[in-house]
Amino acid sequence: MSYFPNVKKVQYEGAESDNPFAFRHYNPEEIVLGKPMKEHLRFAVAYWHTLTQDGSDPFGQATNQRTWLTNDPLETAKNRVEAGFEFFTKLDVPFYCFHDIDIAPEGASLAETFKNQDIIVKMLKEKQDETGVKLLWNTANMFSNPRYVHGAASTSNADVYAYAAAQVKKALEVGKELGGENYVFWGGREGYESLLNTDMGLEQDNMARFFHMAKDYAREIGFDAQFLIEPKPKEPSKHQYDFDAATTMAFLQKYDLAKDFKLNLEANHATLAGHTFDHELNVARCYGALGSIDANQGDLLLGWDTDEFPTDLYAVTLAMHQILENGGIGRGGVNFDAKVRRASFEMDDLFLAHIAGMDTFARGLKAAARMKEAGFLDNLVADRYASFKTGVGADIVAGKMDFHSLSKYAMEHDQIKNSSTHLEFVKSRLNDFLF
Repeated sequence: MSYFPNVKKVQYEGAESDNPFAFRHYNPEEIVLGKPMKEHLRFAVAYWHTLTQDGSDPFGQATNQRTWLTNDPLETAKNRVEAGFEFFTKLDVPFYCFHDIDIAPEGASLAETFKNQDIIVKMLKEKQDETGVKLLWNTANMFSNPRYVHGAASTSNADVYAYAAAQVKKALEVGKELGGENYVFWGGREGYESLLNTDMGLEQDNMARFFHMAKDYAREIGFDAQFLIEPKPKEPSKHQYDFDAATTMAFLQKYDLAKDFKLNLEANHATLAGHTFDHELNVARCYGALGSIDANQGDLLLGWDTDEFPTDLYAVTLAMHQILENGGIGRGGVNFDAKVRRASFEMDDLFLAHIAGMDTFARGLKAAARMKEAGFLDNLVADRYASFKTGVGADIVAGKMDFHSLSKYAMEHDQIKNSSTHLEFVKSRLNDFLF
């Protein structure tokens, strides 16, 4: 049975194509800066938004038309595997990602939940072997079930903490079984609603203990995935402890975890934190902690995580510039943590949305590559900080100066002249690389 009978394998047809089910800019074999486009981008499909999201919202019922749904949750889960891998292969993406409860329903007990997962993991492994599609990362959903109302690793209930540990232990075993290249922690409930009844120090200490235990268990079983934390400032928590890239790095450094964890950064989460996506990528890059990205965009006029498919070429180009400056995405990838709009409810809309996102990232990659080849931003930055290449600036960078020597220098050079950044011209020139 085909779940997407109207769509053949999506091919690159070029910018002049009017076929909505073709790539106009994403050519996986096209060489960009010395390697194929598909190696730069390493696209992944998010299981949750693509296969489990139903189009409902707080004000309305489900709208999505999904032919894999049945009255039996486990049978539906099996159908999703078949539909998912048909979708992955027709879209020609190399990776996918999931939460544990995306792939299999929770049971009446923890043992039954794990039994359900075992059934579906066996199917996923067979499909991976059959198609060559790989697992970019998996994670444990520790925010949806009511047991996590007070958090998981930051909970005030020790029994919940133990349950969360068992859930992650199983998720790490699943990741190893499926050959996952990364493992992600996203703490949607790891935060607080009010400081009046919160022991923030204990909660963060317990989170750190949890991460150390997870890392140690992964090593114990030989699971060598890259560990990632995904920052988000709020939603569903009022204030999450992994607020943004800088906050998360401070946490990792404080608790001696920075050598074992990198960041999985999402565009819409950056928006919620009051940052641009390229800001968050730059912060992570400065720490040597850029691990992977969730590709989407938010609505700047709204205050919540809308998870739209990325079509903002300007923002995507600046994001790809940061990734190129990082030397690539490494073991990470470009995961479409994005959902079709509630009014885009037909099955084929899943293809149209992903094609739009993949084409946008392809254009962003090529624009960023053109900037890099021209030395546009590199030369601007080098010229702006040229004073630190020679003279007193070079001595500052080399650690040869102190306040005594700098004060003496300042006394002799107190007529200071700054240079304009010509920022308006820079932004105008940037457009020339995009369009």
